[in-house]
Amino acid sequence: MAATPRYDLAVAYRICPHMSRTPPPIHTDSKYDLAALSLRSFKEGLGPLKVKIWVILDNCPVEYESLFTSLWPKEDLVLLRFPGIGNAETFGKQIEILSSQNDAEFVYVTEDDYVYVPGRLPLALDLLKRDPDVDFCSPYDHPDLHNHAFHVHKMRLKVEQGQVWKTANGTTCTFLTRTSTLLETRPTLMSYTRLKRWNVDACMWLSLTKHHVFNPYDLLTQPFIFPYRGASLAFAWLLNWKQILFGRRYTIWVPIPSLATHMAAPYLAPFVDWPAEFRRLEDSNPAPRVALASGV
Repeated sequence: MAATPRYDLAVAYRICPHMSRTPPPIHTDSKYDLAALSLRSFKEGLGPLKVKIWVILDNCPVEYESLFTSLWPKEDLVLLRFPGIGNAETFGKQIEILSSQNDAEFVYVTEDDYVYVPGRLPLALDLLKRDPDVDFCSPYDHPDLHNHAFHVHKMRLKVEQGQVWKTANGTTCTFLTRTSTLLETRPTLMSYTRLKRWNVDACMWLSLTKHHVFNPYDLLTQPFIFPYRGASLAFAWLLNWKQILFGRRYTIWVPIPSLATHMAAPYLAPFVDWPAEFRRLEDSNPAPRVALASGV
């Protein structure tokens, strides 16, 4: 790590031209338009932060590159092109890039289908800076954290700068942490890349937070109650038993209300008027048209 990091945050942003299997709340027929809206929102969400961003373009047409070059100066932007390596492998590239960089003490791993509350991401970075017991910080308050018994557990709360934060037993593949924490947990996070056909991100988080993994009732019943969570527990033990048995317990903190939402229609973060935010983004700065990138 450099003595004086040049950036507030190092970001690895992965993007592909394909829609998720779960439909978004808007732009259901155009991944380009959805990605453009999400990226403009991300730029607004960063507020005044100085950011170095690595973009993992997975089989993206050339017009996707212009979305980034129009928002970031050349010296702060690295475009990396891959020929369709897929979800697990692009996540692995994010971890590799951010583990080896020395531009920032804090890192952000993120995906191309999140929309952010303007100017609020610095609150997550400030939480990491101020509180050494915060290991990972998510910008997204997933509705499952409110709706499913698997996520109901004894939690801790913090209030920083008017923002409430709570501990969670997991999150998605979008999160902030310290570079030092990323290096510590890299083997566990990289276990996700071994699940190319499963997309079970919960297994790495349960291995780190150690929620449920020692509960025999959960281990025996979750495969029947909710197969995804049963698989998560099984893969946690199969892939990360050393971390579970011998590694330390890590914390994940989630904001209430959310600083961002995953653009999956059934899973919008609660307590924020996201349709109004979508309209504002569309009205204030419409997406550049794909035809312009081709010179038409």
